[in-house]
Amino acid sequence: MHYRIVGMTVAAIGGAGAFPVAAGAQTLDVTLTLPRITVAEYHKPYVAVWLEKAGSPATTLTVWYDVGKRNDGGRKWLSDVRMWWRASGRTLALPADGVSGATRAPGTHKLSFVGGRGKVPALAAGAYTLVVEAAREGGGREVVRVPFTLGANGAGAGKAAGTGELGAVAVAAHR
Repeated sequence: MHYRIVGMTVAAIGGAGAFPVAAGAQTLDVTLTLPRITVAEYHKPYVAVWLEKAGSPATTLTVWYDVGKRNDGGRKWLSDVRMWWRASGRTLALPADGVSGATRAPGTHKLSFVGGRGKVPALAAGAYTLVVEAAREGGGREVVRVPFTLGANGAGAGKAAGTGELGAVAVAAHR
């Protein structure tokens, strides 16, 4: 099987206006674990990571799927990542530069997003939810929601854990 990485940064769904701009560069660090699952035939999961804030459209941070499949065949299975698909996936033109990436093997994955650069919105103080969803062919589907609050200084953190397709998920924002 062949995989290629299309991008490594972030794009906002609905434009940067969805989140008010805060002063200074802000980094959003996300750590997520894909557990090693012992089954006869293991397929790497499709994973979507997005950010929600009440009253604003969802912002897709990254989506991992089989971007290298012939005739863009991996795209047809993205609707199996159901919550993300309904929140913003079906309106996203894929592969999306800076958002789409290849599926990943089990292990801990660290992602970093810089607000206010490119299409990444700067985040104002308030309550947010980082959402991670994983769906695996021949396996299950799981969603982990990580609520966190950004203070006026732009800092905030949260963590949660899945019980099957996802392990620990953590988010930390700082300036």
